[in-house]
Amino acid sequence: MLLGELNGHPVAFLPRHGPGHRVPPSGINSRANIDALKRVGVTDLLSVNAVGSLREDLAPGALVVVDQLLDRTTQRTNSFFSDGVVAHVSLAEPVCARLGDAVAAAASAEAAPCHHGGTLVIIEGPQFSTRAESLLYRSWGCDLVGMTALPEARLAREAELCYAILALVTDYDCWHPGHESVTVDEVLATMARNIGTARGIVTRLPALLGERSPCPHRCDRALDAAVLTAADARDPALVGRLDAVAGRVLQARPSA
Repeated sequence: MLLGELNGHPVAFLPRHGPGHRVPPSGINSRANIDALKRVGVTDLLSVNAVGSLREDLAPGALVVVDQLLDRTTQRTNSFFSDGVVAHVSLAEPVCARLGDAVAAAASAEAAPCHHGGTLVIIEGPQFSTRAESLLYRSWGCDLVGMTALPEARLAREAELCYAILALVTDYDCWHPGHESVTVDEVLATMARNIGTARGIVTRLPALLGERSPCPHRCDRALDAAVLTAADARDPALVGRLDAVAGRVLQARPSA
C-alpha cells in the first residue's frame, strides 16, 4: 500500500493484484486489503476495474460508474463475519451513490465521457467468459462483466466504507459477432489508452469530496443493528480480529 497526498488531501493506493500483477482474481485477499485500508483511516474507496462490455453502445474505451452488481463467483470468502459473530448488512444498493456521483463529476471535469449507472456481473475467472455465458449475462440485462469488484463491495460495506466503482471498458467480451473473442493483448492496449483519463479522474476526486461528513446513504453506519450475536456469546478471538472493521459496534459500551 502507498500512502501520500493529492493536492493536499491524504490518499492511499493499494494495487489489488500486487506489484507486477502477480495475484489472480480468485487469489486476491480482499479481506486483508479492506482491513488494511480501514486501519490507515480510509473512508471513501474507489475501485478501478477493467471490464468487458455486454452492450453495443459501451464500446472499448468507455467509462462507467457502476451502480449494481451480480455475483457469479464461487471460491471467494465474502464476509469478515463468521461462526462466533454473525452480522447481516444491507446490500440492496451495493455502491455509495454519494461517492459515485463524485466520480461522475470528476469525469465531467476531466471532459471524459462517462456513463452513470450500470450493472456489472462478476465472474470467478481467471478465464474469460464462454460465448454462452456472455449471451446469458446479456439476456439478464447486465451491462458489464469483470472479475474483481466482489467480494470487495460486500467487504467494504461490512467495514462501513463508502465504495464506488469506475469501470474501464476494454473489450466486448465474446458475444459481439463483429469482434474477435477477447484477448489479453486487446485488454492491455485499451487499458493503456484509458489509464491517463482514469488518473485524471482520481486526481480530481478528493477535492470534489471535500471534508468528510456522515454519509447520507449510511454507508458509514452499515453495522447499526446488523450484528445479531449476543455480546456474551461472541467469539473473543474473532471480535479482536474485527477491531478495525467493526470495533465501532462490537466494542461499544452499552449506555447506562
